[in-house]
Amino acid sequence: MATKLNKQLKREIEVDGKPYMVTLSPEGVKLTEKGKRLGREHTWKELIGAGEGGGAGGVPGGSFGPAG
Repeated sequence: MATKLNKQLKREIEVDGKPYMVTLSPEGVKLTEKGKRLGREHTWKELIGAGEGGGAGGVPGGSFGPAG
């Protein structure tokens, strides 16, 4: 049985040699360049395309790129 996501979960990843922070929360997901405050943030409804017939929602190309 999976554990419910009821608080923020932060993990560091590296993309092309640059560190990023991924934050998962009950509201959605955020990808931020490490050391920065602003990044890409999407609600779970945006990601699943709720009300838009499915698909990647508001994420162009269906994937995340470097925050910029």
